[in-house]
Amino acid sequence: MLKINTKTGAEVGRYRVEGGSPSRTSVNLMGDVAVSSRDPGGVTKIAAREVDCKDKNGNGMIETSKGANDILALGADECVLWTKKIPSPGYGYGPRATAWEGGKPDPDTCVSPTPRLWFGWMDANYMAHFERVDGDTGQTLDTVMYPWQPGYSPYGGAVNAVGDFFVTGLSTQPAISINALTLAITDFGIPQGCKYGMTLDTNGNIWNGGCNDSSVYHYDMQAKAWSNIGNAGGSRVNGMMADADGNVWGAGSSPCRLVHIDAATKKYVNNNIPLPGCQAPWGVSIDIDGFVWVVDMSASVAYKVHPETYQVELTVQGLIGPYTYSDMTGAALNAQVNPQ
Repeated sequence: MLKINTKTGAEVGRYRVEGGSPSRTSVNLMGDVAVSSRDPGGVTKIAAREVDCKDKNGNGMIETSKGANDILALGADECVLWTKKIPSPGYGYGPRATAWEGGKPDPDTCVSPTPRLWFGWMDANYMAHFERVDGDTGQTLDTVMYPWQPGYSPYGGAVNAVGDFFVTGLSTQPAISINALTLAITDFGIPQGCKYGMTLDTNGNIWNGGCNDSSVYHYDMQAKAWSNIGNAGGSRVNGMMADADGNVWGAGSSPCRLVHIDAATKKYVNNNIPLPGCQAPWGVSIDIDGFVWVVDMSASVAYKVHPETYQVELTVQGLIGPYTYSDMTGAALNAQVNPQ
């Protein structure tokens, strides 16, 4: 797992994580990241700020990676705060859907509590296990189980403003939410099509990219219904991300492009924004300045795109098959908790 400064494009950290085949990341409102690995299953928390790292060997310094040429062994990097092994039986079963809760500072003390983390995996009997863990320790606090379908473990995950965990499965698997207080499950049914990456907009509605069917799917919480907003301009939309300004962005492939949607009207603003040299854009997210980032798995680059002019402001090279299409900056969570 690597960390990039979104203002300069410089790589400022690269970390070993628990398990193999890491794929999902979630960044909390403090900047800390959780990384979920599929096979063998594992979850890792990494601190964003050195002040939050732990001097494990008591030498008065923090030993942590500063980039690609400075990678420490698992357990040696003092900004890796905890790791958790997951007993998933193989690649298709390992943890995927991963999301931090939000949370605001205490109005009297101004202290922000460490949020809890949700993730989901699947056992050999196709039972989904959704775990909520202590953000400080990784200790499991709650487990919710729900029958899943053969195929892959719960695929995409996001948390709304009140902490409910929303999960969508790949293709024709379910879409559900787990109530943060009662742990009750709501099943939203299945849209008629193949769904892939997901996000929640500021109204708590679900957006799913369509895999291999030129579609983007939307679940309206008020109408309690799925809709297909029409042809997305190519064969699929992979990662999706909603920002605080009412936009939804998608990483489209075949052909490679960035997709821009107006969340209020459910219409495409532009479904074919070019990304020069791109091959297989997978993840998309928003940085602190509002720029759109697209991660290209095949070209091993990341693009920084202006949200209004669509100009590519920066291209980060030297990545190795970058693969993430969850909330890799914390922008979607922040838009839920602090909408404009």
